[in-house]
Amino acid sequence: MRIGLLGTGHVARALAAGWSRAGHDIVLGSRRPEETELLGELKELLDAGVRVGDPSAAAAHAEVLVNATPGAASVPLLESIGAPALAGKVLLDVAVGYQEDDTLTHPTVSLGEEIQQAFPRTPVVKTLCTVDSVVMTAPGSLEGPSTIFLSGDDADAKRTVSGLLLDLGWPRESQLDLGGIVSARGQEHFALLFIGIARATESFGFGIRVVPPAAP
Repeated sequence: MRIGLLGTGHVARALAAGWSRAGHDIVLGSRRPEETELLGELKELLDAGVRVGDPSAAAAHAEVLVNATPGAASVPLLESIGAPALAGKVLLDVAVGYQEDDTLTHPTVSLGEEIQQAFPRTPVVKTLCTVDSVVMTAPGSLEGPSTIFLSGDDADAKRTVSGLLLDLGWPRESQLDLGGIVSARGQEHFALLFIGIARATESFGFGIRVVPPAAP
């Protein structure tokens, strides 16, 4: 598939590498696509065939557009691209917004919901925001199976995203569909517990698993 990633941070780079290895056609969207320092940092990805453009170029390229920008800046960036350019594309939203005091920028309505409301012709699927950038693309690095979540109102969009998760190493049995985009609130709020677990274990490289009840 043609995938555009908005952002060039750790998350965007990890996802670009993972999907590039799986054979997808990747464009990273950056506000500074011609900056020498950035291009140097992205050399390994560029050598692998990943391209860099501005956010509008990444959106124009994409069948699936991935929001890997800081959560507080996500909607303004998408608005700068424009609703007509996003219409009909699947938008995979990874972002969580943090304030300086580690509280969330979206304490009541999730960023995923905000994006869906702002762009009603662009089906939004929230996923991958409950693990760090390493585990996103290497779930097999954990000691055992982990659970990844999907939230979204459009069933076809979720099937598309499910396939992309499979390409990153998340088997179908590890994917849990939580329902509509309103359920993205739970995914984003897990970020607070994620920080607590990371501090307690001194590691960001962990997953969580939904364990069903034992058979009677």
